[in-house]
Amino acid sequence: MATGNGGGDDGGGGTREAANRAAFERLSGADPVLVDVQSAIDVVPGMARETILTSGPPMAWGDYVGGQRDAVIGAALFEGLAKTPEEADAKFASGDLKVDGCHDYKCIGSLAGVYSASMPVFVVDNRAGDNRAFCNMYEGTNPRRLNYGVYDEGVKERLDFVNDVIAPVVGEAVRRTGGIALKPIMKRALHMGDELHSRSTAASLLFTRELFPALIDLATTDRDGVDRTLTALTEDHYFFLRLSMAAAKATADHAHGVEGSSMVTAMAFNCQGFAIRVSGLGGEWFTGPHADVQAKLFDGHTEDEIAWMGGESIIAETIGLGGFAQACAFPLQKYQGGSAQAMVARNEELYAITVGENPDYHIPYLGYRGTPTGIDIFRVIETGIMPAMDIGVAGKDGGQIGAGVVRAPLPCFTAAAEAYRARYPGQ
Repeated sequence: MATGNGGGDDGGGGTREAANRAAFERLSGADPVLVDVQSAIDVVPGMARETILTSGPPMAWGDYVGGQRDAVIGAALFEGLAKTPEEADAKFASGDLKVDGCHDYKCIGSLAGVYSASMPVFVVDNRAGDNRAFCNMYEGTNPRRLNYGVYDEGVKERLDFVNDVIAPVVGEAVRRTGGIALKPIMKRALHMGDELHSRSTAASLLFTRELFPALIDLATTDRDGVDRTLTALTEDHYFFLRLSMAAAKATADHAHGVEGSSMVTAMAFNCQGFAIRVSGLGGEWFTGPHADVQAKLFDGHTEDEIAWMGGESIIAETIGLGGFAQACAFPLQKYQGGSAQAMVARNEELYAITVGENPDYHIPYLGYRGTPTGIDIFRVIETGIMPAMDIGVAGKDGGQIGAGVVRAPLPCFTAAAEAYRARYPGQ
């Protein structure tokens, strides 16, 4: 493991560098394993039928706007908690329905990130510790998806298909395997052109291969369900994204709560801005404005359509994947723009703001150097290098309209640094 410069007294007799090393060891030592697929209401702690979870720091209902607000309302309609958007809006305003943040329920949200009670979730255990994480399932290839702020009859049909066909088949297959270790899949996928955020082609196929023996057995009694599930698993290669998110959430949470650590353990968007959490600073979110984005838009779309609806898939970058592994995934230049040279340059500069090089996630192009892992808030401030993240881009009328790279805003890190110095005087 390589470590950067920095450190200082953490107010508790150790150094910041030592605390960050401890947090890094926990981060790199996590062992996420997929153990089940179940409805959120049955496995997510604190989940209630009247609760909808969404991405980013929790806010008052009136602060949710645009596509994120539409997604929360859509989830309520999907659950039958209201008959019209207007009724759902009124129920959230009155408190009859509750909106809350995914992270506080051990969940991780893709874009708007909405979870409702009946939605199936991947259950991922960190076998190097005692923590668990959840992520709901990919809705399919159509760019008009609930997590992109759209709810209509087509979206409902696709959500029902996930609930009624894909989740039961995948869940039963996973249970028959006794659990699927996710880190070995992720390690190998990085060597096959993935960065495990905006590109999960190899990982999706490798995961499907792990399910094959169980799926063959299941096909003897449910051939149609297995056939349709295999299509969903392989048709556009994004199925594994939700698994890498759950694995990353379990990994990052394992590194959270290390006294004296200035290492970032969560990053998230909501419709109002960007935020981070820090290992040694408890559950507080440090917020800032929206990130800067460089996007490649799908045909027929323009930059004035870009909208912010939330997003927590950047948990991948928090553990050294996604934008921190871009040099593994040169095919991304066709999807989100840029060039291979830009990806390498961007990847190399991120070593200056991280605690170490990942012992498991390697970049072949860089001589199998470990990905830069463990963002240190003080190194971000000292260098002026902002974390780079791969994202899907939402449109103001809903749906995905492109993809790109964003840079986190500096105010989140300066606010966190102020809180750190107050909590750990003597820096």
